[in-house]
Amino acid sequence: MASSEAASCAQALASFVCAGKCEMSSKEACLVLGATGVGKTLLLKRLQLLSLHGEIDSPPSTLPTVGTNLTDLTLKKKKKKKVTVRELGGCMGPIWPSYFEDCSSVIFVVDSANIVQISSSCIQLLSVLSAEPLHNTSVLVLFNKRDMPCTMSLTEIKSLFRMDDIIASAPQPITTLEVSARSGQGLQEVLSWLETVTVK
Repeated sequence: MASSEAASCAQALASFVCAGKCEMSSKEACLVLGATGVGKTLLLKRLQLLSLHGEIDSPPSTLPTVGTNLTDLTLKKKKKKKVTVRELGGCMGPIWPSYFEDCSSVIFVVDSANIVQISSSCIQLLSVLSAEPLHNTSVLVLFNKRDMPCTMSLTEIKSLFRMDDIIASAPQPITTLEVSARSGQGLQEVLSWLETVTVK
């Protein structure tokens, strides 16, 4: 299972690093990053439904993204302006930087119900924030899966994540939100954030 997953990731690294870059180079793009399994794909599906219909129904089934996934979100307050959101699979971490030049904002998703993954997600976030092409890019950090039973409060998770120190030292503006892609908690706030950072 692990070997086939690694092979799939290797294929994705080879095929998407060039094809994906050619596919879109608009500065309107928002990158969605995060480790495998944090809920990026479900988040985008739910945001798309919410942006189109103003409401969401039962959560759809999803599969882990291998490669990239493009989603258009309609921002109604921007006269129905569309922003393209590009999700990069967690296994593509080594080539995330090749997409940094072509984005206007970043959403970094953390699985707040997976305490074991917190430290590695923190390291990933620090790597993203230190990338020079993103120094003037607005960043939204989402603590996802807040509907799940969790042994730690959001305050405790942020403390473990050293979120206050990260915000104080990072060159870019950082916003944090707690959300649940499954229940819909906080998704309207995510769209509102996109409204504020989207290029006019």
